[in-house]
Amino acid sequence: MSVVARRRVAARAIRLDRSLEALPLFRLSDSADDAVIAYGDAQSGRWRVIPSPGDRLPGTFDQDVYVELLRRYHEAGEPADGALTFTLHAFLRAMGRRVDGRTYEQLRSALGRLERTTLESQGLYESVATGTRGDIRFSLLSSVAVERRRTLDREQLPLFESIATAEPGVARVVLSSVMRENLAADHVVTLSAASYWSLGSPVARRLYRLLEVARADGRLTWRIGLDRLAEQLPLAQRYPSHLQRVLQPAHDMLVERGILRNAAIRQQQREWYVDYMLGSRPT
Repeated sequence: MSVVARRRVAARAIRLDRSLEALPLFRLSDSADDAVIAYGDAQSGRWRVIPSPGDRLPGTFDQDVYVELLRRYHEAGEPADGALTFTLHAFLRAMGRRVDGRTYEQLRSALGRLERTTLESQGLYESVATGTRGDIRFSLLSSVAVERRRTLDREQLPLFESIATAEPGVARVVLSSVMRENLAADHVVTLSAASYWSLGSPVARRLYRLLEVARADGRLTWRIGLDRLAEQLPLAQRYPSHLQRVLQPAHDMLVERGILRNAAIRQQQREWYVDYMLGSRPT
């Protein structure tokens, strides 16, 4: 395979930390309750997403920034120091976002939030390096620096055709060593970049990430309690009828893209479940 072909294959793949993907991280609905995301299991394991004081929880835009960061990390050959450097302009274009002052500020805020938000696990996050699910606190990004171009430099940009005139600066970020260790150990789920970005719903994008955890566990079908799924995504809605209205459009998108063969929400006695039948792995 040629170097160009290898780069094209890499650009289509997004490798994500399998342990992290099984846990809730990004707020997917407009909710006034931004204090903390809390999640637990039957064995007293506990997971919390704690925003920095005065900040909000990571949201739907942050989810896309996270995925694009991991795509670039894989495309760069997963550098050992975890460092990535990119222009804000190119990053937004890769995400398919409009490039303007508002989205530049959104991106700067998202990068800072991914650095400042604390992820806390007590017995839930699995570290392959240590072989344990011990207590751990970390953030997705260990450092973020955005260098704004000087006004004089920006005024000179139109003189050079090869430089984007709207370029506001360059970012350098370092991915968490905790997450990098699991990626290096191949404890991952792999997404198709084309499939991820084709999904127009943040809920569908998060479901795609979670379904790949089920696939990595060797499942072709997956049953989960509706309330449990709401906690794992996470969604603020709790009534079954409300959850169905949120999930149905996402299910339709995933079936249309072939990621799912079928999704059905069923009630058995007083309990509600979601039954998923996985499709072929997207390419």
